[in-house]
Amino acid sequence: MAILSFLGRGGAVIGLVLLIVALLQQLIAVVGVLLALVKLAIIVVFVAVLVMIGLAIYRDRCRRKNEASGV
Repeated sequence: MAILSFLGRGGAVIGLVLLIVALLQQLIAVVGVLLALVKLAIIVVFVAVLVMIGLAIYRDRCRRKNEASGV
C-alpha cells in the first residue's frame, strides 16, 4: 500500500509540474503576441510621422509657390 500512496503523490507532483509548464507556455505565447502588437504600433507611428513630415513639406512648397506667383 505504501507503493500506491507514493505513486499517487508522485503522479500529483508530475501533474502539477506539467500544468505549470503548460501555463508558462501560454504565458510566453501571450507575451510574444503583446510584443508583436507593440512592434506593430511602433511601425504605424513611425509611418504616420513620416507621412506628416511629407505633408508638411508639400504644404510649405505649395505655400511658397502661391506666395511667389502672388507677388
